Amino acid sequence: MSEAVKVALLQMTSGIDPLANAATIADAVARAAGEGAAMLFTPEMAGLIDRDRARAAPHIVPEEANPVLAAAREAAARHGIWVHLGSLAVKPDGAAGASGDGRSANRAFVIDAAGDIAARYDKMHMFDVDLATGESWRESAAYRPGEAVVTVATPVGRLGLAICYDIRFPALFEALGQAGCDCIAIPAAFTVPTGKAHWHLMQRARAVEASAFVISAAQTGRHEDGRETYGHSLVVDPWGDVVLDMGGDAGLGFAEIDPARTAAVRQQLPSLANKRPVPISHAS
Repeated sequence: MSEAVKVALLQMTSGIDPLANAATIADAVARAAGEGAAMLFTPEMAGLIDRDRARAAPHIVPEEANPVLAAAREAAARHGIWVHLGSLAVKPDGAAGASGDGRSANRAFVIDAAGDIAARYDKMHMFDVDLATGESWRESAAYRPGEAVVTVATPVGRLGLAICYDIRFPALFEALGQAGCDCIAIPAAFTVPTGKAHWHLMQRARAVEASAFVISAAQTGRHEDGRETYGHSLVVDPWGDVVLDMGGDAGLGFAEIDPARTAAVRQQLPSLANKRPVPISHAS
């Protein structure tokens, strides 16, 4: 990548009907391509948000049977645009192997302009927490964590993959920076309290420490299952400057990824090149 590339971000309020969510994504693919974007980014759980596990269960299927993935692949091929599906809930007995314990995978997909799957990434870190608001989340009860760091060549350069809660674990982003990523995708469905406190702070920090653009499509608003998400889909440059902030409204946003900006920052602050091992010693 030697020239600036236009990207699109879809900020969604995904609901409990995968077919309705698929239609929203397919429409966004068409509009993004029509505006000249080379790649569209969607949020975490773009295909289904439903905390009623019994109601959601029939919709969590192997990836080859997932209608949202199929719709995104068809739309990408039809319009000649790359698509990053921030994540879908899938049964992990398809192409990426089986979990063996009944849990699903929270899986990101990178789809190329021919509609083929170029990369998959399973969310590594599970959001298990009791919040001061009274909300309680046990992601690990339904999803098993991924085990591999994933990068892939795309129109925005080498793209590193992460999902939502992964953002709180700097070692992952250090690994992505050391892998030479030009951009890192961090799709999310952040809660409102944690979003207000930490979303912008951590997005900017991850961009600075990896010396890379961060592209973070987010869920927003009040969902059919009753939860509320923070929104503020972001593009942050390698210096930590916010290039795009979509606020709280659902819709499509656009930004440019300029490789010259990355090169300039890495020359001015060569922290990745200067990194040294940090030995630990314990005083008696």
